[in-house]
Amino acid sequence: MQPVEIYTSPTCGFCHAAKRLLNQKSVPFTEINIARDPARRPEMMQRAHGRHTVPQIFVGETHVGGCDDLFALERAGKLDALLKG
Repeated sequence: MQPVEIYTSPTCGFCHAAKRLLNQKSVPFTEINIARDPARRPEMMQRAHGRHTVPQIFVGETHVGGCDDLFALERAGKLDALLKG
C-alpha cells in the first residue's frame, strides 16, 4: 500500500471527514498538523503547487488534493487502485 500523508488543522471539518474516510477504509496515514507545526505549511504549499488550504492529501508521490478530491476518487472507484499503487 502506498504511504498516505495528510496535512491538517484540528478545527477543520474537511480534515476530519477525510481522516474518517481513510479510517473507514483501514488506510494508515501520517497526519501533519500545521496548526501545531506551522513551519510545515510552506512545505505543504510547495508540495501542493501553491494550495494553502487544509486538508492536502498525498498518496505516495501523487497529490490528491483536498477532501472533495479524495471523496471524488472514492465515488469514481479509483481510490483503492491509487492506494495500492
